[in-house]
Amino acid sequence: MAHGGPPVPVFINVNTSATGPMQTQGSEREQKKKRIIMMILLAILLMSVSMFLVPQKDTDTIVVTFPHGETIEAEVAETPEKLLFGLAFRDQLPPNTGMLYIFESNGLHRVRTKEFRFPVDMIWVDESHHVVHTVERASPCEKDPCPFFGPPPEAARYVLATEAGFIQRVGVANGDELKYFLRM
Repeated sequence: MAHGGPPVPVFINVNTSATGPMQTQGSEREQKKKRIIMMILLAILLMSVSMFLVPQKDTDTIVVTFPHGETIEAEVAETPEKLLFGLAFRDQLPPNTGMLYIFESNGLHRVRTKEFRFPVDMIWVDESHHVVHTVERASPCEKDPCPFFGPPPEAARYVLATEAGFIQRVGVANGDELKYFLRM
């Protein structure tokens, strides 16, 4: 077998694994997908953990000042849940505190004391912060049918619920102008 020259070596690529060029590209895509999914899961985990580590402010507090200088620290009820439940299920309302219900618009708003565990005084206030109506010692109501209190004779934007006896003790009257300050 004379060919006239030195023998030429022949290399044959025998690939016994299933990682050909197409398999390698698919494998890289799979790895990228896994990395992206892991990054997303890690981001979700970090956001979830941060919700527990960073103190959350549940509600705002408004300091309401009355004409004679008395003040109340009022928890703000402006979400649908807070407007619906308000002071329900609470055991007490400490002195000189309350809940300020803020409605989306001026109107003839009525409120109930369903599931309240103590009586309250209620003060309806218009957009210019003037008292337009009061109810003293509104009784708590354990189950339906619970009475509605209001509506006021004039449109109101706010209802301030305070401890029972506050209206009489402070001398709150229709026409009184209240001042609101947001507690930071």
